[in-house]
Amino acid sequence: MTDNTVMNCLVTGASGFVGANLIDALNARGWPARALMRRTSSRKALDGLSYEPAPGDILEPASLAEAMRGIDCVFHVAAAVDYWRVGIDALYRINIEGTSNVLRAALLAGVKRVVFTSSVAALGSPSWMTLADETHVFNLRPQQYHYGYSKVLAEQLVQQYVKKGLDIVIVNPAVIMGPRDVNFGSGSILTELKKHAILVYPPGGVSVIDVGDVALGHIAAAERGRTGARYILSGENLWHKEVMGIAADVVGRPRPWIRLPRLARYLETPLDFARRRFGLALPISGDQVRISTETWWYDNTRARTELGLNPRPWREACERVHAWGCWAGSSRVSVGRESPRRSRGLSFRTHHRPTAGLRSALRRPPTARITWTPATPQVMTSAWNCMAGTRPK
Repeated sequence: MTDNTVMNCLVTGASGFVGANLIDALNARGWPARALMRRTSSRKALDGLSYEPAPGDILEPASLAEAMRGIDCVFHVAAAVDYWRVGIDALYRINIEGTSNVLRAALLAGVKRVVFTSSVAALGSPSWMTLADETHVFNLRPQQYHYGYSKVLAEQLVQQYVKKGLDIVIVNPAVIMGPRDVNFGSGSILTELKKHAILVYPPGGVSVIDVGDVALGHIAAAERGRTGARYILSGENLWHKEVMGIAADVVGRPRPWIRLPRLARYLETPLDFARRRFGLALPISGDQVRISTETWWYDNTRARTELGLNPRPWREACERVHAWGCWAGSSRVSVGRESPRRSRGLSFRTHHRPTAGLRSALRRPPTARITWTPATPQVMTSAWNCMAGTRPK
């Protein structure tokens, strides 16, 4: 395919954060976009965009066959990230069975190319202060990282279909920030800072990228990607101190200055034991603590060289979100209005009553704010949750 080719495109997961931004980029490119989404899906993220709605579900093969009629390129973006909401079994079913259904339908429909949205989560955990590239092998136990492991298995399916003759390219985005984040994933960093200053930061780091660059990376993969190849879509590799500091600058808050020791990673086991043994709704889980003390950094050289990826800086990504106004006027980010089941880490509270002995020791009402939580759990996990699917088990 060439840069001048116009393709009729189907986007699965079109009503989501990445899917909506991809349709925005397709509109700008002049490629017709068909949006696969369930009839019950909110279309808020798609406001102002041009697309042909295609009612369907990746778990319903018949709907996929109809949606792919006349389609040249399928962008398979749909996935489950939040296993704490849908359940672990459902996460694997959506990410593996759903992917299998999409690839089978694409093969039968004679689709020219499929771009599969994976994640750097499928690459596993890089060594401290080391950049992992596309050859990095997943190195975590499945139970440590269900989302990442589900993407590993989905990528294995992709390679099987490549051998069957389906032209597929894989993209692996890092932590994504940008407009149309209507569910307040990584953008929740700004919502927290808008409410109050955050002084504490964890010692690790993450790889970040603007959602607009992720969308352009998808289109470039459709045009120029090598069949069966992975492409890491990442921008800057930053310490959490930098991530939070730049975000604080954008919303006019002081930068964090208290660094947690890296030894905090050894709290993983006791934190998880305390939650399971005493039924406490702790503001952060052991795996989140461990993740926040590591450097999840990735090398985007292949995408730069072969796809022409030119990611904008983190500051610009934050400014775009701030200008879009994802922090304003939503009950989803109002203090004290999160339910235990739907909380996304914006305002952590004790939702479960402790045992009698602990209750008398804590002397805290069931809904009392844990005063340090606006800093540490938010910094450690709000962006990571969006990409990695980590949440208290």
